[in-house]
Amino acid sequence: MTALTEQLLRLIPVNGPLRLDHYMAMALMHPQHGYYMKGSPIGAEGAFTTAPEISQMFGELLGAWLHQQWQSLGCPSPVDILELGPGRGTFMADVLRVTGLDPAFTRAANVRLVEPSPSLRAMQQDRLRPFAVPVTWHSSLASVPLEGPVLIFANEVFDALPVRHLKRGPKGWHERYIDVEEGRLVWRFAADVTPDVLIPAALRQSADGAIVEISPARAGLMAEICGHLQTRDGAALIIDYGYAQSQLGETLQALRRHQPVDPLQCPGEADLTAHVDFEALRAVVPSPLEAHGPVAQGDLLRTLGLAARVTRLQAEASAQQSAAIAQAAHRLADEQAMGQLFKALAICHEGRPPPPGFAP
Repeated sequence: MTALTEQLLRLIPVNGPLRLDHYMAMALMHPQHGYYMKGSPIGAEGAFTTAPEISQMFGELLGAWLHQQWQSLGCPSPVDILELGPGRGTFMADVLRVTGLDPAFTRAANVRLVEPSPSLRAMQQDRLRPFAVPVTWHSSLASVPLEGPVLIFANEVFDALPVRHLKRGPKGWHERYIDVEEGRLVWRFAADVTPDVLIPAALRQSADGAIVEISPARAGLMAEICGHLQTRDGAALIIDYGYAQSQLGETLQALRRHQPVDPLQCPGEADLTAHVDFEALRAVVPSPLEAHGPVAQGDLLRTLGLAARVTRLQAEASAQQSAAIAQAAHRLADEQAMGQLFKALAICHEGRPPPPGFAP
């Protein structure tokens, strides 16, 4: 039994059942016991491996994408390079290495990392120390100054934001909670009906028994990102796994040391995530901004030159290294791996050409 489980078993009988999104927030971000607030959640010792950890090619190709967006803005100096959920700093290190080929970009770049976890901040500091670029850490996007142009990147951030589950019944929608029964955590749907205002309009008249997964937290973060772009100018690139159109069903999953577990089994010691509804994210984007995509991650990386990058790296590699490079490219871009499930959404100002990889 985890420390957070013990705490929940004490709190829920006193305060009442806990809504799913509140449970997720505690399991992931509790100051002492939250999964992301202790140790290293990424890599061999964690629950999952992100694209930047698979291969340098991911960060290098998207670093070139960010550099192109900087050029499209007129090469402003300074410019904030803002990453949400920077993990161990691997992606930003790859970006700074490839963009370091342009001294003007290096002089202009001001890196800002939104990272509340002390342990991950320490890893990021070590990874980025060799680069001659100022780096500032922020606990939330709200604490980032609204000053000057900005290029925003978020990889596998939205999937970890809390979701809510609502189940259709004869009288309306009922929300999922976590309760305590016989000394253990259990699922429970509320007897009271929840208003359907947050449910996508196309899904509101679903059949009894249908479950819909929504995330006001994701909409809130998207609104914050758009607020920065509206006020400051710039562009954003969001990559995550999910579906292009809103749909029924629940996708919540828990991973512990790369293995699936019951989401209620070990809160604080397992990563909790759910598929991202990209249609819901697009719906948040206001004029004068424009959303491009989503496009499949594999298509984006191929358009940005993945094959050429593989060839160049293999030219200087041993046979064993060459095979590893090919395997990494396959994992990032193949439809049966990450290439189709993972998708990319770009946000720019209306009237500008579609960013590379997002042309109709």
